Amino acid sequence: MTSPSTRRASASPRSRRRGRPRDGRPAPAAPAVAAPAEVLWAVPDTGMPTFAELGLPAALVTALTTGGFAQPFPIQAATLPDTLAGRDLLGRGQTGSGKTLAFGLALLARLAGGRAAPRRPRGLVLVPTRELAQQVVDALAPFGRALGLTVTSVVGGLSFNRQAAELDRGVDLLVATPGRLTDHTTQRTCDLSGVTITALDEADRMADMGFLPQVRAILDLTPSDGQRLLFSATLDGDVAALVRRYLTDPVTRAVASATAQVETMDHHVLIVDPVAKLRIVARWPPARAARSSSPAPSTASTGSCACCAGRASPRARCTAARRRTPATGRSPSSRRGARPCSSPRTSPRAASTSTT
Repeated sequence: MTSPSTRRASASPRSRRRGRPRDGRPAPAAPAVAAPAEVLWAVPDTGMPTFAELGLPAALVTALTTGGFAQPFPIQAATLPDTLAGRDLLGRGQTGSGKTLAFGLALLARLAGGRAAPRRPRGLVLVPTRELAQQVVDALAPFGRALGLTVTSVVGGLSFNRQAAELDRGVDLLVATPGRLTDHTTQRTCDLSGVTITALDEADRMADMGFLPQVRAILDLTPSDGQRLLFSATLDGDVAALVRRYLTDPVTRAVASATAQVETMDHHVLIVDPVAKLRIVARWPPARAARSSSPAPSTASTGSCACCAGRASPRARCTAARRRTPATGRSPSSRRGARPCSSPRTSPRAASTSTT
């Protein structure tokens, strides 16, 4: 019997481009990759378990208590028992749900007691952006220190040589973006053969950004029998294909429906004059904005001087407006159409807020 791959190879290039076999009949549609069955987690009748009851090491429990974490978030309580037991896991959690500690505490607990060799991290977290990588490092580094573990990141836009030097000293838990980690593995400044547990955060976003080919190449460099955790806001399409290829008999956990909104976040829109943007942001604390429906401070009659934007008193005459440069006889603020603060204008976009 001819295998499917042989049949695809025997088809002419023309028929492959048109998606039709040579007999003219429409080619059957490729079967869609179904997402794994999702299990919604609910708080037990006995109440939310403590971090100690979830099985975390005593040093981590103490560090959590010191950091003000009285009890776990639902996504943490739903996933930690399985991940601490060594199971592969597919978790769906949105921003603000506490998923960073859900996978981060599991990685640190599993790595406790060991020590990394130079250039060979023992744990890996893949994230789509360097901003998220820094957030993950900031969240996990204090708990890593409680266990004597090192946590660092390798991301684009920062010194490659400094990152290589850190890797050479030995890193227990590495947080990385796919592009920069690929650079390190290509130049042999990082060896992933010692990674025993890997977590993918925001896998759906990495798919949207076109990182999945690099993600697959990175996962191929880690041991096939290692533990793998994947967290995503959605569990279908490319993410489901990634799960089928790299996760072994994973458990699936979620704490809310995929269409549920995060209740711990408020969105605010401040429409202000561009010149006053920094000043308005500095005077609008999130703590006050979170529950305020009053309009932002008015930016009408804000001065448009390019060199005085953001001053506490924008109406005060700019000292540069009175200063003449020897070469041109013009003030710096008069270049490129900028006007001194002594001639304020009324912005057509008055400040307002929209609270959801």
